[in-house]
Amino acid sequence: MTTFALAACSQQQPAGPSPVGTDAPVIVPGSPGAPGRTATPGERVGQTPAPTVASDVRFAEAMIPHHRQALEMASLVNDRTTTAAIRSFARQITAAQTPEIKAMTGWLAELGRPAPAAHEHDRTAAYGMATQEELNALSAAKGTAFDRMFLQLMTRHHEGAVRMAGEELATGRDRRMRLLAKDVYSGQSIEIARMRKALESLPA
Repeated sequence: MTTFALAACSQQQPAGPSPVGTDAPVIVPGSPGAPGRTATPGERVGQTPAPTVASDVRFAEAMIPHHRQALEMASLVNDRTTTAAIRSFARQITAAQTPEIKAMTGWLAELGRPAPAAHEHDRTAAYGMATQEELNALSAAKGTAFDRMFLQLMTRHHEGAVRMAGEELATGRDRRMRLLAKDVYSGQSIEIARMRKALESLPA
């Protein structure tokens, strides 16, 4: 009885087509209006992942310290203001940028590259990074003075991130880095508009 069951199982066909070990030809569709063709042996059919280029690596290596500084500024909020809007901005920044740092760090690790260890203050003019003096002043401020300085520095910081993301979208090739750049571009553009509006509403 057992022998019969094993024999029956061995004669069953797979539920679906199996590409392994088959000699069936693979037809590659042609352009609209053109006939298809048969793929050659060993030919890769379908989308080929875009190669990683230097722009992708520069984007990740610059955005990680940029995000870290945003988290550093956001971490100052709870002890220095009770303004609900400012606290909300800090939570949003932390929630969005913490996983982005993790994703970029993991992506660099796959390439055998370590994540940058520190902020790059020398890039302040181009990408909105706060200087150490500005960070010290922000840390020393409280109340409305803190709110105003936080919004000003973070808006400039976000504008720098949007510029970096735009550069990646223009010259990068890696799918994951481009998707992340799109998220940064759209998300931080929205936050810039909200922070500008919040800054206008602060008491003089």
